[in-house]
Amino acid sequence: MKRTTLPKLIAAAVLVAGFTTQQANAQSMHFSQYYNAPMLLNPANTALLPDNDYRIGANYRTQWASIPVPYKTFSAYGDLEAFRGESGTNWMGIGAALFTDKAGDGDLGLTRAEAFLSYHIMTGETFMVSAGASAAYVQRSVNYDKLTFDSQWDGFGFDYTLPSNEKGGIIKTNYMDVSAGINLALLPNDNVYAKLGFGIANINQPKQSFYGQDTKIAMRPTGNLDILWRIGKTVILNPSVYYTTQQKAYEALYGTLVRINITPEKEGYGNNQLILGGYHRVGDAAVGVVGVEFVGIQIMGSYDYTISSLNDYNKGKGALEFSIVYQGVYDRSHRGRNNIHCPRF
Repeated sequence: MKRTTLPKLIAAAVLVAGFTTQQANAQSMHFSQYYNAPMLLNPANTALLPDNDYRIGANYRTQWASIPVPYKTFSAYGDLEAFRGESGTNWMGIGAALFTDKAGDGDLGLTRAEAFLSYHIMTGETFMVSAGASAAYVQRSVNYDKLTFDSQWDGFGFDYTLPSNEKGGIIKTNYMDVSAGINLALLPNDNVYAKLGFGIANINQPKQSFYGQDTKIAMRPTGNLDILWRIGKTVILNPSVYYTTQQKAYEALYGTLVRINITPEKEGYGNNQLILGGYHRVGDAAVGVVGVEFVGIQIMGSYDYTISSLNDYNKGKGALEFSIVYQGVYDRSHRGRNNIHCPRF
C-alpha cells in the first residue's frame, strides 16, 4: 500500500462512520436520551414548552470506555419563548446550542454551534402545529500527530519516533449546515398528549473534506413519536419511538419512561418525581434510564448495554450518559396557558 493512501483511508473511514446500524456499529453525534436533546432531535421542538417560558440543559455521553480512547460527546443548549399571543396559544421559539464530539486515537473532533427558530400555533382546542429551522457552523478536525502510519512500522510494532512522512498537526475543515422540522401535537384532555415530529438535517447537503476533494453530506430525515399518558394521580407513562436514516445507515430506538409523583399532595404536589425507563436501540443495545425531577430541575442518567456482536470486544460496556434540564417561567401571568391541556401532576 502506498504511504500517501493510508491517511486518506483512515480519514475516509472515520468520516463515513456515521450511524449505528444492524450491520455495523459506527459512531456519530447522538444521544440515547434523545428526548433530552430536543433541538438536536428536531428544530420544531425549540421552545415547545406549554407550561414554561424557557429551558436550559446539558448532555454528556462517553461511549465504549473499554477501548483505549473512548468516544465523548457534550452538548449545552437553551431556548425561550417570545411573542406569546394574548390567548396564550401561539408563540415563537428562539434557541441556541453548542455540540462537541471527540472520537478515536486521532482525536477526530466535531464542534457545532447552532441557532434555532420556531413557531407554535394551536389550531383549535386540541391540536397544535409547530415548525422550526436551524443554521449551524460546523468544524471537523483530526490530529495526525496521534495517528500511526505504515512508515512507522519497524517489523515488530509501531515506532512513534520514526517519521510518518505525512503532514503533521491538526487539520480542520468547516461548513454551514441547515436543518428544519415540523411537529403535529394532539392534546385531547388533561390525561393524554401525543406528538408526531419529522425533521431533515443537512438540507443544503454541505461539502466536507480534509483533502480538498469535496464530499457531500447526505440529507438525514428523522421521525419521532412521543406520548404522555397520565394514569391516576401518581403515574405518567411516556412511550416514544425515534428513527433516523442517512443513505444506507439507520438508527432506531423505542421504549418508555415512567414518571412517579413522590410529593405529598399538600406539599407542592407533582414538584418531585422519580423517573425510570428502558429503551432498545435496534441491533445494538439495551438502555436503562433512571432520574429525578425536583422543582423544575431534571437530572437523568442512562447506560447502554451492548447486545450486538460488538459485545465480544467490549464485554457489554457500551455508553454512559447524563443529562440535566431546567425549565422556568419569567412571565407569571401565563396569558391563557390554561387553555392548553397537557398531562401533569
